[in-house]
Amino acid sequence: MTAARQALARMIARAERVVVFTGAGISTESGIPDFRSPGGVWSRMSPIYFQDFVASEAKRREAWTRAFSGVAGWVGRSPNAGHRAVTELAGLGKVAAVITQNVDNLHQASGLPPEKVIELHGNAGYATCLECGLRHELADLKAAFLTTDALPSCRACGGVVKTATISFGQSLPEEVLARAEAETLACDLFLVLGSSLVVYPASAFPLIAKQNGAALAIVNREPTDQDSRADLVLHDEIGPAMSEVASLL
Repeated sequence: MTAARQALARMIARAERVVVFTGAGISTESGIPDFRSPGGVWSRMSPIYFQDFVASEAKRREAWTRAFSGVAGWVGRSPNAGHRAVTELAGLGKVAAVITQNVDNLHQASGLPPEKVIELHGNAGYATCLECGLRHELADLKAAFLTTDALPSCRACGGVVKTATISFGQSLPEEVLARAEAETLACDLFLVLGSSLVVYPASAFPLIAKQNGAALAIVNREPTDQDSRADLVLHDEIGPAMSEVASLL
């Protein structure tokens, strides 16, 4: 047990309303690749921009081929000790919300109530119609795609269907950002787990919390640009660190 882990446990114990902010670093321990590091998703394939997906049938076909092949590796994994520790803290009544940059659904899979999860970048586990918003299950779309080679379209309105992730060039939903900001302003401890804090507007939330009087703790393997603003920084493995922290509460 390190002194830093003990200090984080004390911070959480004192807090009445914790917001946990998670990035790719919490899910790499489940075998999900991150986006930007060497060997990450975007070093192996170019992102498909939202405008190109909408405008080009060829780009939509490329995107769906990727989604159905699982080449990006964003789905199909199991929660790790870090996800389970966050869920344990929520069960203790400490975590008001989890704001996540991840699209892998692993917080929900770990048992965290879905209503506590704010997904800034969407969810890769299902699809939605860009016209009417109807949800579509990937298994149904995949079966039709492999059988007929036809691109997925909405069963209700015939509109273009896309995985429920936020693509490059696609605006984050205003209601999601508003909810994340409201939770950030309401917390007394903002806990970052596994984010490099370089992607805006997500990277603004820790600073918003800090400026509003909340304590800021960052657990990440590598330094971030916001370490100097934090009350506590742990350069640590998230799963082992958070499991030990949760065991102290």
